[in-house]
Amino acid sequence: MKCLVTGGAGFIGSNLVDKLVAKNHKVIVIDDLSTGRIANLSKNKKNVTFFKYDISKDLSRFKNKLRNIDWIFHLAGKADIVPSINNPNEYFKSNVQGTLNILEIAKKNKIKKLIYAASASCYGLPNKFPTNEKADIDTKYPYALTKYLGEQLVLHWCEVYKMPNISMRFFNVYGQRSRTSGAYGAVFGVFLAQKLANKPLTVVGNGKQTRDFIHVNDLVDALILAAKKGKSGEIYNIGSGIETTVNLIAKVIGGKRINIPKRPGEPDRSLACVKKIKKHLKWKPKIKIVNGVKMLIKNIKHWKNAPVWTPKKIDKATEIWFKYLKKN
Repeated sequence: MKCLVTGGAGFIGSNLVDKLVAKNHKVIVIDDLSTGRIANLSKNKKNVTFFKYDISKDLSRFKNKLRNIDWIFHLAGKADIVPSINNPNEYFKSNVQGTLNILEIAKKNKIKKLIYAASASCYGLPNKFPTNEKADIDTKYPYALTKYLGEQLVLHWCEVYKMPNISMRFFNVYGQRSRTSGAYGAVFGVFLAQKLANKPLTVVGNGKQTRDFIHVNDLVDALILAAKKGKSGEIYNIGSGIETTVNLIAKVIGGKRINIPKRPGEPDRSLACVKKIKKHLKWKPKIKIVNGVKMLIKNIKHWKNAPVWTPKKIDKATEIWFKYLKKN
C-alpha cells in the first residue's frame, strides 16, 4: 500500500513507519518537527518521502503529491495537559483544524482507509472499569477536548461523505523513542531521566493510581490491522486491558522515591476494555509491562539529554494545572 503518516517523525509515528516499511509499504511522512525528530526516520530514509510541514496550514500544495494514497494514519497533533491550558488556540489549530485539513485531502483523494489517533483522555474521570467505547465523554482540559473534537470530525466525515474512517483511542503508550523534551508529562520520560541523573523518582500522590500502559509495538500492530480490516465508522480502544500502578513502574525502574501532590483532573484508575478490538481485528497485546519497562531501562541513555524534573520544577510547571483544574 501507499501510506501517509502525519506526525511520522514522532514517537508513535516513527515506530509505525518502521513497521510499514518492513512490510514493504510505500510511506509519505508529513511532520513539522515541533516534537518529532528527523533522526527517527534515518534508517528508512531511502524508503520514505518526507515533508516538513504544519498540517494546520493550507494543504493544497500536497493535493497532487498525495494522489493514489491507500491508507492515511493521522497521528499529528499537540499533546500534554499544561501547554494546552496555556495555549488552547494552538491546540485547536493543530488537533482540530489540522484534522479537518487532512480529512479534506483524504476526501479528494478517495483513500481506502483513514486511521485517526484519538485519546482515552476523552473519558475524563470514568466510573466504570474496564472502560468501553460507549462510556460517557468528560473532557477535563483543552488537549482532551481538541482530540475529541478531531475524532468527531473524523466520524462525521465518515457518515456524511461515506469516507472509510476509523478512530483509535490510545491509552498510555510507552516504548522506544518516547519523547525526551518539552513539557512535564509522561511518567516514563520523567522517571528514566531522574534515574539516569541519580535523582529520586517523583511519584504523584501515593502512587497507587493505575494506568493502562500499552507498548508502542503492540499499538502499531493494531493500527495496521485496523487499516487492513477495520470497519469504517468504528471507535476502538487500544490498551493492554491491564491496570498497572505507578508504584510498580517506580519499583521496576528502581531507586529512591519522593511523593509529590496529587493533581486535579487526573483519574485514579485507567483500564481499557479491549474486547471490541480483539473481536473485530483479532488483535491482542504481546508485551507485558514489566518486560517493556526493562527494555526501556536497557536503552536508558536515550534520556541523557532529557530534562530532569525535581519537585520544585514540577511545582512550578504544574502551577497553572492546579489553578484551573482544582475543584471549587
